[in-house]
Amino acid sequence: MFLLSKLVWIIGQPLSLAFFLLLACLAALLLRWRFAALASGGAALLILFVALYTTVGAYLVQGLEERFPRPAADPNELACMIVLGGAFETDVTTARGGYEFNGAADRFVEVLRLAQKFPSARIVVSGGDGSLTGRYEGDAVISERFFSAFGVGADRLLKDETSRTTFENAENTRQLLAGKGLSHCLLITSGFHMPRSMGIFRKLGIDVVPWPVDYRSTGDEGLGIDLSQPSQNVQLLSTAIREWMGLVGYYAAGRTSALYPG
Repeated sequence: MFLLSKLVWIIGQPLSLAFFLLLACLAALLLRWRFAALASGGAALLILFVALYTTVGAYLVQGLEERFPRPAADPNELACMIVLGGAFETDVTTARGGYEFNGAADRFVEVLRLAQKFPSARIVVSGGDGSLTGRYEGDAVISERFFSAFGVGADRLLKDETSRTTFENAENTRQLLAGKGLSHCLLITSGFHMPRSMGIFRKLGIDVVPWPVDYRSTGDEGLGIDLSQPSQNVQLLSTAIREWMGLVGYYAAGRTSALYPG
């Protein structure tokens, strides 16, 4: 399942799909299949235009982020919180050490804030090496360096160092929580990733409170043309498509509680 999901995503993300359609167009031209060449070339150009120069990506990400609104205030008490991996540049940290973040850094910044506010709360860090090669440090390993640098001791951490997918995050976390008698933890992950995460945790019977962070949309997105930020537009569309591929795939495999949890 892990390898299949990686291969599907390599082909299915917008720029890759446009590239393969352009290859198909070239092959069709060489074979003098004019209609096939026109169809594949037109589809590639349409994908590139939508991905680069429209707000479709931001609009779709916004929909994902709104499924689980964040609570208005911090809890009065907090025994535990779960943070899902995916926030560190694992290839860079493996080579250079330290703790280099990517765009999902808010996941761990929020955990640090709550850890300082609730000094007795346990922290479950779920994240191994999700690369195809399997030769990098995972988030769980890197996070110990990060938290210790800000005074959060390693004795507060429960680390899942082997999970590579969101489903493995949930499975391994369930075992860690059961071993320590913990329940009703905050589940901290990116807002766009919360529907899939909550669906899996619910399916496995894990009682968690959704605590979304790392918002990528303004909350007031509409559909339209946007020529000002093509690289960001394609990144947002890729994020949304990846999540929807995960939602559909996990639902088809019976690994989530609903197609579109909310």
